[in-house]
Amino acid sequence: MSIPVPPQQTESPYAAGESPYGAGAPYQPDPTQPHCRFCGSVPAADVTVRGHQGFLVMMKFLRLPGPFCRDCGTATVRRMTANSLWQGWWGLASALINPFTMLMNLVTWLKLRKLAPPAPGAPGTPLPVGRPLYLRPQILGLLIPVVAVGAIVYSAKQDPDFATAGDCVHNSGTAFSPDVSVVDCGGPDAQYKVLGRVESSSDTACAAFPDRVASYVVTRGSSSYSLCLARLGGN
Repeated sequence: MSIPVPPQQTESPYAAGESPYGAGAPYQPDPTQPHCRFCGSVPAADVTVRGHQGFLVMMKFLRLPGPFCRDCGTATVRRMTANSLWQGWWGLASALINPFTMLMNLVTWLKLRKLAPPAPGAPGTPLPVGRPLYLRPQILGLLIPVVAVGAIVYSAKQDPDFATAGDCVHNSGTAFSPDVSVVDCGGPDAQYKVLGRVESSSDTACAAFPDRVASYVVTRGSSSYSLCLARLGGN
């Protein structure tokens, strides 16, 4: 007497080679159920995957609507997000838009990963999902905004427009054509110390600073300011 053994549960809810429309039945699309746009598999989610490309003063918005099965959708999300990781930062507006593009793809991916595996018997083969984003070289694109922000911060620290009392500056130009930058007060390039900043370009703007030996005056349109400078000892 033999005891029937129940079949082992596989990852897919359908046996290998079995059609979701019945054993041995031909593949018959169900118009009431979304099918993957690439392979025709079920189940599928009607979601949209997005990408972004920046071209300095221009930009391009990319979108690929579904439905997608779990595998085709995951492959598409990884591919378009990977491209955005290095193509989507080139421009001020693009640098602000690109993070939102990738966040929307994250929401899409979370919906896709809830789907069951693609059912066998579809007219096409699901796309290979490929490597996760953190294992792709495009992940280095995350360094682009970090380097850009670092360069902006470094440039701002040297810009005399942001100098305040106590900062030190160096003039690499001449008295008639100054080229002033903020430097480390302990460095060899430090020539002057900023005593104060006055929002005026008049000759008496620095009258309140008796130790002043020079002034750096900037005028842009209707706005202007003066940096009142004292010479550092030994320079």
